[in-house]
Amino acid sequence: MSENSVVRFPEQRESSDAIRSLRDRLNSAIRGKEDVVELVLACLFARGHLLLEDLPGLGKTTLAKTLADAIGGQYSRVQCTPDLMPTDITGFSMFNQKTREFEFCEGPVFANILLADEINRAAPRTQSALFEAMAERQVTIDRLTHRLPATFFVVATQNPVDSHGAYPLPEAQLDRFAMRLSIGYPGRATEMEILAAQVGAPTNHRPESTVLTPESLADIQNEVAEITVAEKVNRYLVDLAEATRNHSEVALGLSPRGLLIWQRVAQARAYLQGRQFVTPDDIQDVAKPILSVRLAGDFSNADPIIDSILTDVATPLWD
Repeated sequence: MSENSVVRFPEQRESSDAIRSLRDRLNSAIRGKEDVVELVLACLFARGHLLLEDLPGLGKTTLAKTLADAIGGQYSRVQCTPDLMPTDITGFSMFNQKTREFEFCEGPVFANILLADEINRAAPRTQSALFEAMAERQVTIDRLTHRLPATFFVVATQNPVDSHGAYPLPEAQLDRFAMRLSIGYPGRATEMEILAAQVGAPTNHRPESTVLTPESLADIQNEVAEITVAEKVNRYLVDLAEATRNHSEVALGLSPRGLLIWQRVAQARAYLQGRQFVTPDDIQDVAKPILSVRLAGDFSNADPIIDSILTDVATPLWD
């Protein structure tokens, strides 16, 4: 089977139209950023979580809202500030005077998509409230475990230039994210299109139609998990992981959890390409967003390090 051959299995054919519509919806909301949209979809389909590190006003909130609208799920937003408490995210138990019992009041974490805006402005105790939710899709309050939706997806943002009053995310928190992305400024032609499209457009218009349901999204995520990963691709992944651990400029290399996430995102990328098998190109194409969030050190220097790792590790031949 050649690297460029495309094989679609029945379940994937059934969902291909919905995926195309979802891709179009996101590309309409974030114009001129097709590569970013593909990575966001890969992150979503891989059951990962997304960290957006970018300047204000570049579309981070629009991206999260559009995604929630498109899959018909519940959307919650938390504006992170130093005085935000863990229960402001997870929820709390309240005593009911009528029933004489405590009742659990769900927090915003009980959603299909949660936008944690400026997550690095929340205190470490509040940041840690998301640990269990992101890793296990559940929260424990007063020794009772509450399940979150199977499609629970966190989009967290942080401003890379304004560090005043910020609490940098520790490595354990960063490792819960599948990838880190930056949307970046649009090109000149795209900004002209954005301005023209807003003339006469209704204020705060949000489309009502959905292209996926949370249930169909869960089906896609299950299909992604079944994408074939050949043994030589697995060996390539392990070689890359070992290279991060032995690199002189990397303080902490890739963890086994990070390696598993890398494989799953590569599976999602193959799925989006219409294939039922992962190639070395899939591994390389998602390497930077995967590794930049978890290689300890100065993230501004992550790309050259990742490039050197990909260059030094031999790519397996693919027939």
